[in-house]
Amino acid sequence: MKKFFFQLTILVLVALFTWNCSSGKKGITASSTAVKNDIEISEIDAISKEGFNLFPETTGEKKWVDSVYNSLSFEEKLGQLFMVAAYSNKDTVHFNSLEKLVKNYKIGGLIFFQGGPFRQAKLTNRFQASSKVPLFIGNDAEWGLSMRLDSTYKYPWNMTLGAIQDMKLIEELGGQMAKEAKRLGLQFNFAPVLDINTNPNNPIIGNRSFGENKEEVTRRALALMKGIQNQGIFATGKHFPGHGDTETDSHHTLPMVNFTEERINNVELYPYKKMFDYGLASVMVAHLNVPSLEPRENFPTSISYNVVTNILKHQMDFKGLIFTDALNMKGASNFKKPGEIDLAAFLAGNDIMLFAEDVPTAIQKFTQAYKDTLITDERIEHSVKKILAHKYKSGLNQYKPIDLANISQDLNTSYSNTLLYKLYENAVTVVKNDHEQLPIKNLAKTKIAYVKLGDDSGNKFLTSLKKYTEVTEVSNQNIDSLLLELKDYDKVIIGYHVSDRSWWKKHEFTAKEVEYITKISDKKQVILDVFAKPYILKSLQNFENIKSVIVSYQNGEIAQEVSAELIFGAIEAKGKLPVSINANYEVGHGLSTEKLNVLGFANPESVGLNSEKLKEIDKITNDAIANKITPGAQILVARKGKVVYQKAFGYHTYKKEIKVKNSDIYDIASLSKIIGTLPNIMLDYDRDKINLETTLGQMVHKAKGTDKESITFKELLSHYARLQAWEPFYKATLDSVTKKPLSQFYRSTQTKEFTVQVSENLFLTNAYKDSIINKIIRSKLLPKKEYRYSDFTFILLQEYLESHHHKTLDVLAEENFFSKLGMNNTLYNPLRKFDMDVIPPTENDTYFRHDIVQGYVHDMAAAMQGGVGGHAGLFSNTMDIAKMLQMFIQKGNYGGIEYFSPQTLEAFNTCYYCPEGNRRGLGFDKPQLKGDGPTCGCVSLTSFGHTGFTGGIAWADPDQELIYIFLSNRTFPDSNASNKLSKEGIREKIQQIIYDALLN
Repeated sequence: MKKFFFQLTILVLVALFTWNCSSGKKGITASSTAVKNDIEISEIDAISKEGFNLFPETTGEKKWVDSVYNSLSFEEKLGQLFMVAAYSNKDTVHFNSLEKLVKNYKIGGLIFFQGGPFRQAKLTNRFQASSKVPLFIGNDAEWGLSMRLDSTYKYPWNMTLGAIQDMKLIEELGGQMAKEAKRLGLQFNFAPVLDINTNPNNPIIGNRSFGENKEEVTRRALALMKGIQNQGIFATGKHFPGHGDTETDSHHTLPMVNFTEERINNVELYPYKKMFDYGLASVMVAHLNVPSLEPRENFPTSISYNVVTNILKHQMDFKGLIFTDALNMKGASNFKKPGEIDLAAFLAGNDIMLFAEDVPTAIQKFTQAYKDTLITDERIEHSVKKILAHKYKSGLNQYKPIDLANISQDLNTSYSNTLLYKLYENAVTVVKNDHEQLPIKNLAKTKIAYVKLGDDSGNKFLTSLKKYTEVTEVSNQNIDSLLLELKDYDKVIIGYHVSDRSWWKKHEFTAKEVEYITKISDKKQVILDVFAKPYILKSLQNFENIKSVIVSYQNGEIAQEVSAELIFGAIEAKGKLPVSINANYEVGHGLSTEKLNVLGFANPESVGLNSEKLKEIDKITNDAIANKITPGAQILVARKGKVVYQKAFGYHTYKKEIKVKNSDIYDIASLSKIIGTLPNIMLDYDRDKINLETTLGQMVHKAKGTDKESITFKELLSHYARLQAWEPFYKATLDSVTKKPLSQFYRSTQTKEFTVQVSENLFLTNAYKDSIINKIIRSKLLPKKEYRYSDFTFILLQEYLESHHHKTLDVLAEENFFSKLGMNNTLYNPLRKFDMDVIPPTENDTYFRHDIVQGYVHDMAAAMQGGVGGHAGLFSNTMDIAKMLQMFIQKGNYGGIEYFSPQTLEAFNTCYYCPEGNRRGLGFDKPQLKGDGPTCGCVSLTSFGHTGFTGGIAWADPDQELIYIFLSNRTFPDSNASNKLSKEGIREKIQQIIYDALLN
């Protein structure tokens, strides 16, 4: 009786299929009917097929296919039709059941889902070894293997790629995804998604679609397919005939697509027709209810003869492999039981039954259908030979096991990181930019707040924003209180951050978030940056009061970093909306922004550096810390305007209580000379207030009539002026016996006459103010003119600047440079702004201040000048110093501001006394001429920089467009101990690694 009903069911199906084919339906034909937002993109039709891997048939292929086919039994042939789900994160029961299917039922392939790459590769080898015919291995890897596997690289969703206008980038991405798939032993990547997402409420496609415009979707799909298939991996277009305008998920039910045949032909099928012309290897048929194509009520397209055979195979002339969508999905499994649904799918014209749930039952059903002549030998041969042909094309005829060594490293390369930066740099989209407030330029006069919305982290975004200028995070659960806290800020950056770990997660503002955005925008200049799909903006009634709107698409760290770069002009906006938000902001909308010459961020390879080589820096630094050469350090490397390496190592002290962070600020000692004093001197030189022959007597009034009067500016800054190296001024203020500060000079608390703070509990008399300059003026000149590095030079330059400008050096540096450059972590006397726990201590002073020196300048003379010395006193971090060095490399220009002319930089970067053996430029140190020196000896002669007593170096190389900065507190706890940092050449070794890492 059961056999009778089964045969009756099959006969009814066949009759219905036959009726469907002869019922007068006009089928899918060409149509010129336009749809909303169509864009004429003639280049789609003009694309040459050259460069596409079309997988042509060869003589060897036919011979191999016929040979294998003829060797298979009937049951083995049927087994080739099934691709079963495999999970590398399950147990041995699951693995053994799969191996049984491979050995006993000769299944044709496996589609791997959740798990890990090493585990999957190991299982693949195991199952391939058990299979008579090599297995197809596939993954859903729409945005890379990470869609299913841990420990693999996550590339952007298709919606993000939809914003990118450079198709070569998407092709490059396809190629990289395919290389990773091949490394893992795959033949199929079930991508690209060809669905046109015309329904913003689509719960299952959304981010998986390239967008809502058929031509733009097709362009990107072609590019991704080309990249994938040119690496020998088969691409799979899905979900045929089109899942883009559904409001339900076929994983849970059968979605309705209630369009006319003409509309489907014109829109949904458009990408498929173009992709077929360029050799798309396979198609996946969706479980959809499409009444215009299949009149039977709630009848899935995946088992519709009209959809699969009449339309896809005959009318559209598709010759590639046809997969069902996963047969465990409720859109199919609710319709028929396992085994029965497989047979129905095969009868409809599918070649491979994907995610078959019960292969033994299915083979029984197929066998019975064959006996009942519902399936013919020709039908089986058609699909099985097609499957075998693709196995040959993929190289499975010469199958080799996967090499399990270094899989994780091979799947997570620096190249992938470089590519990801490029993709996001091209995707981030500026939707609105009133009065061109992007990029933010006037840093000195702009006070910026950041308000975080959403349920995920925005830490990388905020950290990246802070690298450009001071940005304060403001938060309050009460909107009125928040507005009060924002009162003093000029601009407010609102970042909306939602997790992109789940592509199906619905992105929309809460009512409270809409209130926050609306009310803040009513009061302040707002930059709204959404790290979510563009549709989220639909929940805002209008953008009238929001000055700037950015869509960054996803909330990964690189997306956050790149978006911050755009806000401050390190990159320009290139992205275009892949979908419409409203009538004013439709698909294809996107504003360009100005690119400023400010530092950005990138992967080393993107600027010609080898990231693997740079990793050697970590070992040298960690070894130095382990050997107590320094408690900690910050290191930065930048090239071609991009920071590619920025790390913090170790702790503030050897007690290991506070870890060093990149945002911490170090006492940079003599680096203060070229960061604080020299730029201001260069300004005066540029304005013709001084020149190379200006004398010290003209610059410093107290030098007139002395033996130092005739020292020229060129001699002074070249350390060629016969000045003494330094003098321990503090010793004259100590008791000769106890070595303690004398009461006539110091007080332990501040009073009206003792205001110069040299440490936490030590204040110097105001009367001492001119003593240092007077002592320098009275000091003896060296007997002959020769190179002698001297702190006196920059103490005298400070005297010049302050007397001529009637402002203190710290004010001049802040006004002229630091505030404009966004160097908000660079300052003298940092405890006036920062807490002590972000400032590593420099010394346990047992000879002068008798205290831990932390937050106060280590240099004794600078301390006696109130913490502001021409030669020392600045505190900073690597990022801030990099801005100044980048400005130098760019010959006086940064962020669109010209601080001084290129000619001025060239004048100061010239070695005037090199023939006399003096390597110095004007204020800048230069590479050693011979023997030991400040560099590795591998830098160009145009390079320049400085070193600092506390353990720092800042070096710029214009020839290589390279910046290297190392900061430390190697002087803690004892600055008089052996300088191992210098003796071991730690900074120089690191610099050598950087130059060894140069690729071009």
